[in-house]
Amino acid sequence: MSQFEPVQISNGPLTLEVLPYGVTIYRFLVKVGEQTHDLVIGPESPAEHQTQKYTNSIVGRYANRIPVGSHSLQRGGYSSTFTAQANENPRVSLHGGPIAFDAVVWTKIGEPTLFTQAEVEKLKTLDPSAYAIFSLTSEDGDQGYPGKLVSETLIVLVSGAGVPTSAEQALGAVTIVYRAKLEDKNTVTPVNITQHWGFNLNASLPSHETTIKSHTLNLATDHLVVRDSDNFSSGYAPTSQDAVHNHAGKAIGENYPEAGYDDYYLLKKGAADSAPTRISTESFTPELDLVGNIIKPEYTRSIAELASSVSGLKLSFDSNQHGLMVYTNGLSSPSKGARKVAHGGSGVKDKGDSYGPGDAVFMEFHHPLHTFLNPEDKDGEDTLLTSDEIYHNFVRCTVSAVAK
Repeated sequence: MSQFEPVQISNGPLTLEVLPYGVTIYRFLVKVGEQTHDLVIGPESPAEHQTQKYTNSIVGRYANRIPVGSHSLQRGGYSSTFTAQANENPRVSLHGGPIAFDAVVWTKIGEPTLFTQAEVEKLKTLDPSAYAIFSLTSEDGDQGYPGKLVSETLIVLVSGAGVPTSAEQALGAVTIVYRAKLEDKNTVTPVNITQHWGFNLNASLPSHETTIKSHTLNLATDHLVVRDSDNFSSGYAPTSQDAVHNHAGKAIGENYPEAGYDDYYLLKKGAADSAPTRISTESFTPELDLVGNIIKPEYTRSIAELASSVSGLKLSFDSNQHGLMVYTNGLSSPSKGARKVAHGGSGVKDKGDSYGPGDAVFMEFHHPLHTFLNPEDKDGEDTLLTSDEIYHNFVRCTVSAVAK
């Protein structure tokens, strides 16, 4: 299979087209009546995801930014050394390094190794067209990361997910599960994976504004990262009295910062799903099932909501990660790349009608930034994985149509 030939996953009114290249969500199609919406931005040509980087792809081994240089790692009695490689600038390693999980080809597989017997049996009760599993092996030293890491990503479409009401039509959900395990013994490595997907709920309408500033955002958060000049974390600040960052159903464009949003928000204590983010290999028994609940149609937990009164679409998210990045595409330029024809673009690269700042909102669920560098997080939620653990991260995105 070509790395740019989409793998189609379908269930009811939802269809995903996923590229093996970076497990990139090329199209996220939702049919409402006679209108089909593509909810994610991107180029018209799948191969152009090579240059329109971080557009709906996985990022890893480590999401966001790490200081370039050598870092000593310790967790659970194991130690190793990690050398972060520059790619954003000479001081910053971004999203896993120069050639990271977003820029390599994953393999679609039939029989996973990082999902238990109970979980596989649950998947086998689904229509085979409703899910896919992709695998990648990252060798020891890849982008400076220690340890040979095997990763598997499960994508499931759930039909009719959500609770239908007189005001909302339940359309379905996307559940993504990321698993990873070190093949090398007695080592430790940083792991913090996410989907770097960018949404515009109005882009497929025949007549629409390109901006997402009219979308409303509701986040179960109470703190955000205070960023230094390189966008590294220098601590947290409360958001409750902050008109810019208090996302409690306000329009994204209300009190919009000059450069847009590129901020990490920490979820309120207890808001994230309680599923473990690492599983000891001893506990990873054939009976363990961390998948069955999050692929149920009736699952209703939500820690974030993105909605548009123009299209009537709403996305509700849940995750076991402790926070999320919100990025409004501020580093983009309409003169570079291409806009999908379905979104009103020509589809031609560098023609001048691509997506610009404020044309999408990326919602990336992952653990806080480079916490393995913080001594107070040692052996806690430090975004490190040892040879005795299996990484478990999920995000669920439930789609509904609301009354306009």
